[in-house]
Amino acid sequence: MLSIAIQKSGRLFEDSVALLRDAGITFGSSPNRTLRTHASNFPLEIIFLRDDDIPEYVEGNVVDAGIVGENVILEKQKTVRCVERLGFGACKLSIAIPKSVAFNGKSSLENLRIATCYPRILENYLLEHNLRADIHEISGAVEIAPSLGLADAIFDIVGTGSTLLANGLKEVETVLQSEALLIANPQLPPAKLEILERLMFRIQANRNAKSNRYILMNVPNDRIEKVISIIPGMKSPTILPLAIEGWSSLHSVVPETIFWDVLEQLKAAGAEGILVIPIERMIL
Repeated sequence: MLSIAIQKSGRLFEDSVALLRDAGITFGSSPNRTLRTHASNFPLEIIFLRDDDIPEYVEGNVVDAGIVGENVILEKQKTVRCVERLGFGACKLSIAIPKSVAFNGKSSLENLRIATCYPRILENYLLEHNLRADIHEISGAVEIAPSLGLADAIFDIVGTGSTLLANGLKEVETVLQSEALLIANPQLPPAKLEILERLMFRIQANRNAKSNRYILMNVPNDRIEKVISIIPGMKSPTILPLAIEGWSSLHSVVPETIFWDVLEQLKAAGAEGILVIPIERMIL
């Protein structure tokens, strides 16, 4: 059995649970009642932890794998293996200063007092840019530090920026773009590694499905080559003759990122009756 840690609360909890459920894994308990549960249809134990504890538990082989923000991994500096970038939980870590203070580039950070919950990430950034600053590590309410006279600037997670504005701050430097990662202990035994690979197979099949669309269309036979040249299909589209002479039904898969542009081109090339169908799972 493979054990995986996810946040027991916070911004990654719901997406982490959805990721596992979308992979066809069934489990019923929530962290409100228990801090661990077992899947009923897959050899997986789910442990609910504080996000800050997940890298340490994975490194220490207390759990085999975990889902946690990249920012936490970089801050904790634990020896873990990044298995997959999961595409959710996006955030950025930025430096902010009072709105009334002028900012003239990175040199403006020199010798400032900067309050943060992420001292290691900030220290690495300052070293990289040959800057000196006084880092004040605090555990919460970072945004209020400048107004209390505790710091000249802050370094913290920035979402919409509304919290910064409410505290009279402005974002001046983005240090890190972060997202959720699936991590694992680098020394997993073969049996657990095989389960992890099975889990990744399911996760990737589901993610592939969400990023593509299945399309069907009716195409005049004399326009098939033109339509095929437009479709960025996986290999080759499926072509089936229609009951109406001179027409065929063409089936293919189109990446969602270019979906609308392709539809417009297909219509202009003579395709009719275009149907778009969601894909539940997609194995490449």
